Amino acid sequence: MLKLAKQRGLNPSYILMDSWYASLENLKFIANHLGWLFLTRLKSNRLVNPDGTGNRPIKEIHIPQGGIIVHLRGFGFVKVFRTASQDGSEGYWATNDLNMTEEKREELEEQAWKIEEYHRGLKQCCGVERFQVRRTESIIGHIQLALRAFLRLEFNRLMTGISWYEAKLRIVREAIRGFRANFLFRFL
Repeated sequence: MLKLAKQRGLNPSYILMDSWYASLENLKFIANHLGWLFLTRLKSNRLVNPDGTGNRPIKEIHIPQGGIIVHLRGFGFVKVFRTASQDGSEGYWATNDLNMTEEKREELEEQAWKIEEYHRGLKQCCGVERFQVRRTESIIGHIQLALRAFLRLEFNRLMTGISWYEAKLRIVREAIRGFRANFLFRFL
């Protein structure tokens, strides 16, 4: 997908991805083949060498507030950052932009979160993954209608302040009321 995007002229500032996609193969492809910068989450057991003394899990090294440059096993040098969430859990971010600041990382993390929210809304509120057809044209039609439904929900959210979930619930409730009021069959 990224290769096709590059062929079509896409030149992003950064590729943002979750740890699920942070394989060595993907990181090398993005950095070496495409020539792009990335920011990705890393799992706490990824091996890094911070000081030339050997590889250790990233969770075992001291990472200052502004990040630290380390050698990621199998890749090369990256700058890593440690984040702490409100529940006390820690997260790790890595980038091949060795000059990245903590402020830039926070800005990009916020953008990545907005992308995650969009995908969650598209799946949970518009059922983009729930199609029961096999023909390519039908699948594309379903995805297009799911995207259109999402855009309607987002427009409604911007105009009224009502969340996607509440708007969907209101639609479903009204449909159930209408159905119950106009039964074609009555059960005895």
